[in-house]
Amino acid sequence: MIIDEHRQWLINFYKQREWYQYSPFIRLNFLMEEVGELAQTVRAIELGRDHPGETSQTPTELNEHLKEELADVLDQVLILSEKYQLDVDELIVQSETKLKKRFHED
Repeated sequence: MIIDEHRQWLINFYKQREWYQYSPFIRLNFLMEEVGELAQTVRAIELGRDHPGETSQTPTELNEHLKEELADVLDQVLILSEKYQLDVDELIVQSETKLKKRFHED
């Protein structure tokens, strides 16, 4: 699966730069930072931005920024899952199972 390949590449990338050694607690803070940046991007798309000194972005630029921030959030989730030795495929299955059970889907 492509997500597992990316996770392994990401782990190697982080280890080469000595970023991997941070604890899950610190990594969670990085995740929260990325979620904040994602929230700011979604706000700009949905409501616009009126911050002084900030240049307006085209819809294409905003979409690219959205993809970048979602990818950053995903990367932090993948690193956290590795830190706790959780299989990403199992997380996906668990998510689907929980939602199907909760909403009585087969």
